[in-house]
Amino acid sequence: MKLLRVGAKGAERPAAIDEQGVLRDVSAVALEIDGALLGDPVALGAVQRALASGTLPEVDAAARIGAPIARPGKVIGVGLNYTDHAAAIGAAIPERPVVFLKPGTTVSGPYDAIELPRDSAATDHEVELGVVLGRRLRDCPDAATALGAVGGYVTANDVTERNGIAGEPTWVKGKSFDTFTPIGPWLVTPDEVAQPQALSLQLWVNGEQRQAGSTGDMVSGVGEVLCYLSTLMTLEPGDLVLTGTPAGVAVSRPEPKPYLRDGDVVVVEVAGLGRQQTLATGVRG
Repeated sequence: MKLLRVGAKGAERPAAIDEQGVLRDVSAVALEIDGALLGDPVALGAVQRALASGTLPEVDAAARIGAPIARPGKVIGVGLNYTDHAAAIGAAIPERPVVFLKPGTTVSGPYDAIELPRDSAATDHEVELGVVLGRRLRDCPDAATALGAVGGYVTANDVTERNGIAGEPTWVKGKSFDTFTPIGPWLVTPDEVAQPQALSLQLWVNGEQRQAGSTGDMVSGVGEVLCYLSTLMTLEPGDLVLTGTPAGVAVSRPEPKPYLRDGDVVVVEVAGLGRQQTLATGVRG
């Protein structure tokens, strides 16, 4: 299934796309698109049956599409997880995944504005495969078990203010601004993603392609990443994991580096997971 949340910010309601491509309101059978739903096969089955019936109300095509999952308990990022990205920025491939956390307040919808920080000078884009947990995972024994805990996949942009990273002991300052994790438009359930390590990722700024890669180039695959993370912390249903970005980010390009500026249009797509389009703006709030 392709699950969505539609409506005004803070008042989104659950929706899904049926087999005819029609967007339908599923609030009659699901309270929310969240970890509780993704971790409940019975509830998911009820949504699927209701959607197949064709009787659920259609959603107005003009309705705002929000983040496809309610605010995650944790947003966990993985850095330097693509061989070409590490090479492009002159970094060694890490022996173990590089892990950082982002607050849930960074999550925004696929068409919401990216609010550039005050005095932003080096805000960068990072197309990523996002993974949403559907089951609790702790001290996972192997990658196959970890993949079995996936509740869905999303297109994501791990926006980063590079000046908040340079010279800092952690990446928190550059990763934590509101709107710095646009996700969606859909959350796609695992049954529709046969090979998570065979998905193309692309990103354009103002029509110019900046990134093009494949999840097959990950240093650690989705299952390996989740398994490793589960040894560091308990992963809960609804948690969002950002699995790394391929080459092409602004910081790796020649001077003057093409960081995001007020008015830039950023288009991000992961194959089968949908395309998002966001506007970088200097106005916060």
